[in-house]
Amino acid sequence: MRRKIWWLAVLVAFALVATACGSTDDTTTTTGAAAAATTTTTTVPETTTTQAPEPAGPIIIGAAVDLTSDMSFFDGPAIAAAQIKIDEINAAGGVGGRQLELRTIDTELDPDQTQAAAIELIEGGAEVLLVTCDVDFATPAITEGINAGILTVASCIGTDQMGPNRFGDAGRLAFSLGNVAQDEGAAMAEFAFDKGKTKAVLVTDNLLVYFQDVIEAFKVRWLELGGEIVAEESFTSFDGTIESVVTAVDGADADIIAVSSAFADLPSTFTTSLRALGNDTTIICSWACDGASWVPEGLNDFYYVTFASLFGDDPDPLVNELAEGVASAAGFTGTGGFVTGASAIEAIVAAIEETGGTVGSELATAFEGFDGLPTISGSISFSADQHTVFGREYRVITITDGTNTFNSLWVATSPAEIR
Repeated sequence: MRRKIWWLAVLVAFALVATACGSTDDTTTTTGAAAAATTTTTTVPETTTTQAPEPAGPIIIGAAVDLTSDMSFFDGPAIAAAQIKIDEINAAGGVGGRQLELRTIDTELDPDQTQAAAIELIEGGAEVLLVTCDVDFATPAITEGINAGILTVASCIGTDQMGPNRFGDAGRLAFSLGNVAQDEGAAMAEFAFDKGKTKAVLVTDNLLVYFQDVIEAFKVRWLELGGEIVAEESFTSFDGTIESVVTAVDGADADIIAVSSAFADLPSTFTTSLRALGNDTTIICSWACDGASWVPEGLNDFYYVTFASLFGDDPDPLVNELAEGVASAAGFTGTGGFVTGASAIEAIVAAIEETGGTVGSELATAFEGFDGLPTISGSISFSADQHTVFGREYRVITITDGTNTFNSLWVATSPAEIR
């Protein structure tokens, strides 16, 4: 018996030596007689270091926009407003613990540069893409964005072309924070009718779909309200026919003239020539007439609808503050459309917070569900059919003695059905 105990002790000692000299794994397995002789397992503790998780990288928002050519008047202030809003959001902690980062490339409105800018931004990690404020100019970038499966947003495109109507199923990823022409034209008609106007002349600039759609929407809503169309005239900016349009309009028995154009022929040449004939008929215009740079000296009885007042008298103090910031950053505010740059960021952030990520299809679903989303530009709505804003509260601006002033707020009852 003593010999057996001695032999077991030798085996146990051997096992302990083997453990100390052998594997450094956390656990050691014993077998045979040694396993039978002990019920404990010898372990060598492993030193572990707990590391803090790496901070999440920024959410990159790419912007393929025009900062030097014809659309810079619209894109520049909108991008400046977007950056101001991003800085505010980042200072408050970002989105889901991630900061926002805006990367901008100037397209100069060149189609090849526009496409290349979008590709560079997407390959560089952009999870959302911002594009220029005209759907034709923006198409090369929009196409790259939606083909890459990312949410693609314009700050102020004003037609229903920013979406499936133009880009098919893939266009479900495309949205604009502009006011859709069907809503804008309806708002103009309702405001004019509310002011007691009943007989309208329509003047259509065929240069852009936006111009055409605004006047068509005005017409549809005007007739629904019971108004009369006494004349319809059209031209194309720069075609040299504006003076003949002035003559025709001057001969019409109307109490309101509805127009939409942003270039020299109209409103400046049109209004100057018409007023020189002694015609003082009230004129109402779309956002296309926003701003002070074109206004002839002494112009009266002219109204237009827009996103925000540039003139320090907007009813929302935050809008006035943003306008000052944009003017400082960009050097000018251009039009009330500057505010849509900030609103684009607000909508993108709301969609990211709702979905918990930046998956394009999920963000698009969130956008389509926005119904009265509060933004600095007012409450905005989208739908599966309408990817450009409707339902926003317009600022009606009056020009009196050549000076722009805020007149009132106006909301269209609904977009006009023009297609």
